[in-house]
Amino acid sequence: MAPLVPSGREVLAGLEMGGIPVVTALGRHTGLPCAFVRKRAKPYGTCRLAEGAEVEGRRVLIVEDVVTSGGQIVLSTADLRGLDAQVGEAPCVIDREQGGANALAAQNIELLSLLTAADLRAAATADR
Repeated sequence: MAPLVPSGREVLAGLEMGGIPVVTALGRHTGLPCAFVRKRAKPYGTCRLAEGAEVEGRRVLIVEDVVTSGGQIVLSTADLRGLDAQVGEAPCVIDREQGGANALAAQNIELLSLLTAADLRAAATADR
């Protein structure tokens, strides 16, 4: 997934839960700091939405494992933008091609996918 990371990004943000292992591995390959983004800030402890690298005022890339509708990316992007993070892209491992790319585009977020549902179907057919 490292080639999907646009130049100039400062922080990789993995969405709980599936995006966290992906962002951790991607951070090791790119050298970029990582933040783990909760669905909502907990009312105790640090009370932060994003743990790890600071996201405020930085160019942040939201990382997810599987995208279906894109709903959580849209919600988390709004939260991060509320913290003054600049979010414009969201790479994922698999785009299930069920409307996520369009939902993200409506919020000025480009979905970047390593694999699509069509890729997986083609591979399954080729193995037969």
